[in-house]
Amino acid sequence: MSKAYDVVYKMEVCKRAVVGGETVPALSRELGINKNALYSWIRRYRQNSAEPFAGRGHIYAENVRLNQLQRENQELREENEILKKAAAYFEENQK
Repeated sequence: MSKAYDVVYKMEVCKRAVVGGETVPALSRELGINKNALYSWIRRYRQNSAEPFAGRGHIYAENVRLNQLQRENQELREENEILKKAAAYFEENQK
């Protein structure tokens, strides 16, 4: 079972590696954290240093907008299908 670390702790460890110049193997030994986990944290930190550890209910702002647009797109597709069926129904009954 892996231990869960809070976002603030992960940020501080990443800052020590990226800004402070400490090596991952040294941090791994000192903190007792798997090297692969540290490399993953650092990669995410470098990709988005403002919110590198969004997760567990927290999502990035651009993903919120993407999800909203996908829902809207699905609703519009459903409305379009309904309108097509209604148009076909009325066209058939007009004759």
